[in-house]
Amino acid sequence: MKSKYLGYSINQWAKAIALRLSDEWDGNKKENEEDILILRKVLENSLKKNPEGCKMLIGTTVIEERYFNKI
Repeated sequence: MKSKYLGYSINQWAKAIALRLSDEWDGNKKENEEDILILRKVLENSLKKNPEGCKMLIGTTVIEERYFNKI
C-alpha cells in the first residue's frame, strides 16, 4: 500500500499508531515484552490493510495529525 495521508505513508501511520497503542496498553510491563511485540505487529498489519480505518484514527486522541512534525 503506497497511499499517503498528510504527507506520510499509511505504513508510517500504521506503525506509529501501533507503537502508541502498545505503549499505552495497560499490560505494557517488562514481563509482557513478547506480548507487547505481538500486539504491536498485529495492530500495525491490521491498520496497513485498512487504510481508511487508519486514517480515521489520525487527528484523534489516539494519534495527533502533527505526530511526525519535528518539535
